[in-house]
Amino acid sequence: MAVARLKVEPIEVDLSLTARTYRALKDAITSMDIYGDEGEIRLDEHQLAQDLGVSRTPIREAMCRLEQEGLVRTISRKGTFVVRKNKSEIIDMIIVWSSLESMAARLICKNASDKDIALLRKMFAEFEGKEIKANIDEYSDTNIDFHQRILSLGGCELMVEITENLFIHLSSIRAHTIGDDERYSRSIVDHMNIIEALEARDEDLAAKLVLEHNMNLAAHVKKYVDFLN
Repeated sequence: MAVARLKVEPIEVDLSLTARTYRALKDAITSMDIYGDEGEIRLDEHQLAQDLGVSRTPIREAMCRLEQEGLVRTISRKGTFVVRKNKSEIIDMIIVWSSLESMAARLICKNASDKDIALLRKMFAEFEGKEIKANIDEYSDTNIDFHQRILSLGGCELMVEITENLFIHLSSIRAHTIGDDERYSRSIVDHMNIIEALEARDEDLAAKLVLEHNMNLAAHVKKYVDFLN
């Protein structure tokens, strides 16, 4: 005898909850020091569900999206882990970031207000000489913020979107290398030169200086950063 069966439609997952879970996980990954520990960073689905106060379904949906973006990877019978890039991949990321930030500098010269450019100079007003070394962590945060603002002031939202996932890795690399061989002292000089070119609305010089500054990081990573191997 045939068994009666209710005709039902699949229940749609709460997209807003999934989106909020995705944002929470991505923010957590962004804020962590991905390269600060040699051990793998495993995402515990059960623990995350407890911490966020949600079921495992939005956690899994969020992890799928993060995996599509290349931020996490799932290994069969082992779990899901935050992705760490090797040296070659980091250098490729710096090259892409450099190209986009260089174009953003051109756009700033064309479109940004004098007030917006002046805010870039204010970011470094409190850092001078030995004060940078004494406050290296604070300077490192400002350094990272500076590069994000250049992209943002360019006024191209797609550039910001493209570089969002690059930033997760490069911010950690910048933080780990800013103190190497007193790179911070050269960094502040580079930043001031970039700002002066932007203030003068010199597109070619601003773009050139931004590109050189970032590619110096690529050269440093290639030559000295062994923990990425």
